[in-house]
Amino acid sequence: MVTAITLGVKISVETTYQEEHSNPANAHFMFAYRITIENLTDYAVQLKRRQWFIFDSNGTQREVEGEGVVGEQPVIEPGASHSYVSGCNLNTDMGTMSGNYLMYRIADDRDFIVDIPEFELIVPYRLN
Repeated sequence: MVTAITLGVKISVETTYQEEHSNPANAHFMFAYRITIENLTDYAVQLKRRQWFIFDSNGTQREVEGEGVVGEQPVIEPGASHSYVSGCNLNTDMGTMSGNYLMYRIADDRDFIVDIPEFELIVPYRLN
């Protein structure tokens, strides 16, 4: 698991290779990732947008940006957390993802950026 804290918001990431949804012969490797967002501050925050940077080990780079996560813009109360699972496909058997969330602090009507730490997407046989 990879974890980072930015301005009192803790992001933790766990990844899983999805062998049943992958097709290595056709350069299709599917990964799932679980993100847990913990609000360690004294005020409610809302996740408004996400921005991802996806890197394949062959040098291919992609950027994905959009509103919320998996169709939601969750409000996370102080001391609470929000988790979701999503996925990413690569053309190679290893790569990385990183990014950020645009968060909104409800108490003072301010936006701020929270970093999503870089995490690896690696097919298990590459770890040996």
